Formats: sequence, C-alpha cells, structure tokens
Amino acid sequence: MSADHLSDVTFDQLDLHPWLKENIAAIGFDRCTPIQAQALPVLLGGSDVAGQAQTGTGKTATFLLAVLNLLLTQDPKPGREQRHVRAFIMAPTRELVIQIHKDAVQLVGDLDIRLGLAYGGVDYEKQRDSIAAGVDILIGTPGRLIDYCKQRVFSLSKLDVVVLDEADRMFDLGFINDVRWLLRKTPPADQRLNMLFSATLSGRVTDLAYEHMNDPVEVKIEAERMTADKVEERIYHVANEEKIPLLLGLLKQHDFQRTMVFANTKRTCEKVWGYLAGSDFKAGLMTGDVPQKKRERLLSEFQAGELDILVATDVAARGLHINGVSHVINYDLPDDSEDYVHRIGRTARAGESGDAISFGCESYVYGLPDIEKYIGHKIPTVAVEPELLAEPGKRIYLKRADPQRGKSQGRSGKPGRRPPRR
Repeated sequence: MSADHLSDVTFDQLDLHPWLKENIAAIGFDRCTPIQAQALPVLLGGSDVAGQAQTGTGKTATFLLAVLNLLLTQDPKPGREQRHVRAFIMAPTRELVIQIHKDAVQLVGDLDIRLGLAYGGVDYEKQRDSIAAGVDILIGTPGRLIDYCKQRVFSLSKLDVVVLDEADRMFDLGFINDVRWLLRKTPPADQRLNMLFSATLSGRVTDLAYEHMNDPVEVKIEAERMTADKVEERIYHVANEEKIPLLLGLLKQHDFQRTMVFANTKRTCEKVWGYLAGSDFKAGLMTGDVPQKKRERLLSEFQAGELDILVATDVAARGLHINGVSHVINYDLPDDSEDYVHRIGRTARAGESGDAISFGCESYVYGLPDIEKYIGHKIPTVAVEPELLAEPGKRIYLKRADPQRGKSQGRSGKPGRRPPRR
C-alpha cells in the first residue's frame, strides 16, 4: 500500500483493544486508510455505519477490526450456547468470503476467537461440522448460510454484530431476499452493531440499510469520483472482427504483466482464452461454471505470477484481493455501468497505478454513454492503428464431455465420430 493512500490517523490513536493494537503492529500496519479513519471511530463508539468505498481501500479491515473489538470488549448475550454465533459476516461470492476469512485469521492471530466459513461448491460436511462445534464469527454466502441455519447448525438469536459486504452486489446477484431472511433471524437492530459496505450507496442499498440498521451513519470515501484517480482509462472503437487481432496486438506490443480480460458471456471468454492460449500466452479462464477448487487454484496461480492473464466474466469482477494487476481489458463493455467500475477496480488498488482499456465494439458500444454518465467523465479515445492489429493464430478449444454419450471433444471442439448404427 503506497504511503499517499493513507490518512494521518494512526491505529494507536483509536480506541481499540490493546491486543488488537499488538496484532495490527505485528502485521506492519501503522496509519489508517481514509475509510478506516472515518468509519472506525464511529463503530468503536457503538454506532452503525453504512459505508461507500471501492475494493482495495481497506474496508475489510475496517469491519473486521470493529467486529473483533466488540467481541473483546463486550460480554456475550445472556443465555448464549455453543451454536449461537456472536458475529455474522455476509458476502456475495465464495472468493470474497475466502478472502475475508484469510484477513480475519491474520488479525485474530493467537486470540481465543473462533472463525467459521460457509460457502457453496465444496466441503459441505467439513464446514457443517466446524460450525456445529461452535464459532464466534461466521463468514459466508447467503445460500449455504440459510441451508445450515434451517438445519439448526447455528443460531443468530444471540448475535452481537452483523456485517453485510458488497451490498449492491447482493441485489445484482439476486441474493437480497436471502439476506433479508437471515437478518430476520437476528435480534432487533438496536440490540446489535450493524455494518453495511457497498461500492455504491444507491437508493435500494440505502433503503436496505435503514430497514435493517439502527440509524446508520453514512461514510462515503471519494464518492464524487467512481473510478480510482490512478487508473489510466482509454477506449478503442473497433469492429467486432477486429477485437481478437487488437487484443493480441496490444498484448504482444506492450508489457502487460498481470492482466485481467473481461467479457460478458462464458462463450466469449472461452473464445478469447482459446486465441490467447493458441498464441502461447499463459492464460487462465474463470467463468461461473468453473468448479470451486479450480477457481481457487487459478486465482492462486494468477496471484503467484504463474499465469499472466486471467480471462473472466463478471463473476470475478468483485471481491478479489489480487495485488499488482497492471491492466484490465474490457473486451466487451459491460451491460451494467456499475460493473465497469468494479472491473477496472481490479487495478490501481491501494494507491498503486494501473491501466484500464476498453473495446467499444458494434455490439456493446451503445452502453458507453451510460458508463460515462455514471463515472462522471469521458473515457479518452485512442485510434486503432493498423500496426496494433495482430494476425490471430490457431485457436485452442476446451475439451468437453459429450452430453449425449459422455465422449470427450477434441481440440476442434467437435464431438468424436458416432459409432455405426447396428
């Protein structure tokens, strides 16, 4: 994190428990980010917060420190038993839940605070048994949380603090009814500390905050500018058939280290990945149907530098803490203006700089005026010079199972020859 991204407020100045201050110092944190400097004093004073901040601004540490401080300084509610969790953190995606847990483990250190995880795709019985054994802080996605709650694996009736992260994404992904169902299982809003964080405090998010929180204080960080100051944005107006040549040309002619390429559909992502792999780029593919274990492996390889490029749908646009992303390329302009902000927020994190390149093609350029209105500025246009276009080489196709016969498809992407009819 660059020094100019931090405020003048130090963690020592805050009314945090001494054990937390020790853990923060051991990690190497000294000064607060702006969201931490503004939100933590409010939370430590016992008031609810509805916060607007982009990812990479330190909001995860903000709510984790507030949660941990409350657990260390307040007694549990009377009658609390093993299955009663004290703190409850909801997030919309598995990757975000995993990252929040990872950050929590670091801040907890050797404190006697037990963490639990609940997210879909893997480890159903393992997660269930861990939560049933008793946890203080439960972090999860709405679907699996409801599953375990209905089985009475845990109870929210003695809850002390609740956190809703990426609230706007909960609406986008259709989880908001699940969120409301879970919140109705908790004590009244004035009997718990409540935190809501979102990239945007839209009308629907604000309504949710006032419905389920106790007169929250709004904390907005850089609300007047939706994209990070250190993101260099530009757009190429390009014909559909020139998009692959332009992408290959840009990647070959410039030093694009850790790069994320976003497209709107799984099919387009597979096409883009196929041409990148065929041109010997070290690229990974992450779409909604990629199994959880593979998604975790891809993210680990991308973070470690074993992959230079990650091609993804918007499933990867939020909640991923990936340091050092130098470029984001919108192969397709997103249909939703908010998704543009979330995508390019993968770069220029924590005060660093980065580049965001968009293709304004025939299919998606019509969304550009809405995007520019939303972010509050025009995106500079760059001409598509002939020398930028590279001749596509071979395209590699994913191997698939034939749904009719369970046969494998080859590199051509076509099913194998059918056996003769008998």
